[in-house]
Amino acid sequence: MPAPVSISEKRRMAVVANGKTPAAFQRTLLRWYDAHRRDLPWRKTRDPYRIWLSEIMLQQTRVAAVLEHYRIFLERFPSIKALASASEADVLAAWSGLGYYRRARMMHQCALQIVEQYKGSFPQNSESLRALPGIGRYTAAAIASIAFGEPLAVVDGNVERVLQRLIGDTLMTWQVWEHAQACLDRSRPGDFNQAMMELGATVCVPREPRCLACPVRKWCATRGVEVRRARPAAPQQKKEVWCALDWREGNGSGNNEVRVVQRPRRAALMAGMWELPQSFAPPRRLPTAAPWRKFRHSITVTSYTVHVLRNQQIRDLSVPGNRLAAKGKWIGLDRIQQLPITGLTRKILKASGMI
Repeated sequence: MPAPVSISEKRRMAVVANGKTPAAFQRTLLRWYDAHRRDLPWRKTRDPYRIWLSEIMLQQTRVAAVLEHYRIFLERFPSIKALASASEADVLAAWSGLGYYRRARMMHQCALQIVEQYKGSFPQNSESLRALPGIGRYTAAAIASIAFGEPLAVVDGNVERVLQRLIGDTLMTWQVWEHAQACLDRSRPGDFNQAMMELGATVCVPREPRCLACPVRKWCATRGVEVRRARPAAPQQKKEVWCALDWREGNGSGNNEVRVVQRPRRAALMAGMWELPQSFAPPRRLPTAAPWRKFRHSITVTSYTVHVLRNQQIRDLSVPGNRLAAKGKWIGLDRIQQLPITGLTRKILKASGMI
């Protein structure tokens, strides 16, 4: 006598039965995607370079923050060969503002290897793609399925959440990938992968999912209930930092210069990037006037309160040991955006109207 089927198994079978997904599920999701997908530039191409660039930029970064950077980056480096021929400093400068700069460094290394090993053409299968710097399982599957039609599923946070809710059970990471592959429409793998991600990003969202707007709700076991235990958020650290926004007339040229410093080449974060002079300790003599501006700025799990001092306030602090006034290199404002500057520096210079 066969063993009874558990409730969770019955729920799972509603979406993935005997390793297969109902064709109606796939057709319904793809029709929804064709009608409702967001108009994003990387969805208008099968160029693996542009798809790769978008996938790297979108890691841990919102779509809205990526759009303008994507356009500017492609104007500066329109091909994999152009990216490979650039210096790392130029790549970091173009990446400035997106954060997580290791992504840009790995992209540059990857471009160099593709040009050297594959004569500038992306390898056309996920196995070869995964051997390249900075390309893991997800990115390789995304490029291979979207650009080359390889029938390979992708799993990001959105896809994982959709599958957990559809199936109605907690899954290990390997099980999520297994179910994603079982759900895949092999005739349109790239579009199906993007449809699953789009569903998670716009409808099956983490909080208050739009279940009534979901095209595949009749296959869903949970109807929006989160089946995974929420991971405890990392404790937010709070720190204060003092920055010096110091500028002067540029040697009679009429072009103002701003004083910046370069982070150590071996720094754990933003190595080699340029930034305004800063100190985590307040100046020895606080200026009599209030700081020009205060900013809130976050890096990973740290929230900073940034106190920005300007010209005369900094001059008043010109005493031995004052880190804000004692160091830096003067760079013309017409050149500052050619340097890889930190996101905080970009934020302050924009607020001042300098860039």
